Amino acid sequence: MDIILDTHLKNLEHYLVSLLSKNMEEGNQIAIWRKPKSSFIQILIDKSGITKRVSPQLEDLPAGFIVHPFEDQLDQKAYFLEADSYFKIDISIPFEEQSGALEEVGFSSPIPDLKRKIRKIITAIGAQNEVFQETSKDDFMDLVEKGIRSIEDGKLHKIVPARIKKIKLNPEFDLIKSFNLLVRSYPNAFVNFFHIPEVGTWIGASPEILIQTQGDEFYTMSLAGTQKAHGENPLKSAAWTQKEIEEQALVSRYIVDCFKKIRLREYDEHGPKTVLAGNLLHLRSDFKVNMKSTNFPQLGSVMLQLLHPTSAVCGMPRHKALEFLHKNEPFNRSFYAGFIGPVNVEEETSIYVNLRTARLVQGNAILYAGAGVTEDSIPENEWEETEMKCDIIAKHLN
Repeated sequence: MDIILDTHLKNLEHYLVSLLSKNMEEGNQIAIWRKPKSSFIQILIDKSGITKRVSPQLEDLPAGFIVHPFEDQLDQKAYFLEADSYFKIDISIPFEEQSGALEEVGFSSPIPDLKRKIRKIITAIGAQNEVFQETSKDDFMDLVEKGIRSIEDGKLHKIVPARIKKIKLNPEFDLIKSFNLLVRSYPNAFVNFFHIPEVGTWIGASPEILIQTQGDEFYTMSLAGTQKAHGENPLKSAAWTQKEIEEQALVSRYIVDCFKKIRLREYDEHGPKTVLAGNLLHLRSDFKVNMKSTNFPQLGSVMLQLLHPTSAVCGMPRHKALEFLHKNEPFNRSFYAGFIGPVNVEEETSIYVNLRTARLVQGNAILYAGAGVTEDSIPENEWEETEMKCDIIAKHLN
């Protein structure tokens, strides 16, 4: 049975390598993802050769995949891959049984040659004039200390400083193998890869949905607090500090305040509860709204504008937190802590915060991670939290 399963996975891997190599060589934009708790890998290809920028009015967009940078306001347009081709693969059944529904790749080259071609394109793409300076431990802890002082002075309630970790990719780095490892390792995450020529190539496994609309239902979540999962049943053995509980409550209160701003009173809130994301635990609350009964069909776009960037990746109050980050964070976050996801695909929009992510550039993986800082924070602990978050992706980049 294991031999048969290995054969199916190998055939799937070969197909994805061929597909990716072909489309990257042709200059196409491509997004591949697996939604949380799903058995489907979804693939979307934009063959236009045009890098599209759009305002994120989700209800007006065609089927596609959106990629928005961290920038604090939505007046910076998002990148958008339009679905010239879209299909999905059910990884729970043999790959060979689905071939009729898949896009032809027409490659006869040996798989190792195609993998080398993918590596070459990734190594050469974009960012030729960018310098990615790894954040030292001392510099990050100084930044955390600065954040704590601002909180103690009453300027902020919370701040989320981030850092960069740079790792050299193996000369034999296998992108599809890494993607498949993330799929298998993190069943509760939005595992994703996207490639926009001359813009960037990113891979990640985000635990946090920003907004989701399906039919008449709107959904969002507040996710904060981080600790390592331990033992056979980590969900039951988790113990949260007052600092972590308050950090998560701040995010939940911000969502409720957004509902109040638009005079939305009919919503369901459940939580907080402990959830597992890879080898980390978080606290999460869920919020749902019936857009039909509230007569609010544009709720997805409205809440996207109100929520981004969330206090979980920025801080509170948002305006002052952004001022602090712009002044003190010594790098451009680019797409880290922005948002990504499929729009109007199979009558559903699922937008995720771009966390647990890596940019693949110049033969390196640029990893990004942040930590929620409150007045009770200990700088050494915040550094360790970012190390754990970086490792979620780093250990799967072979």
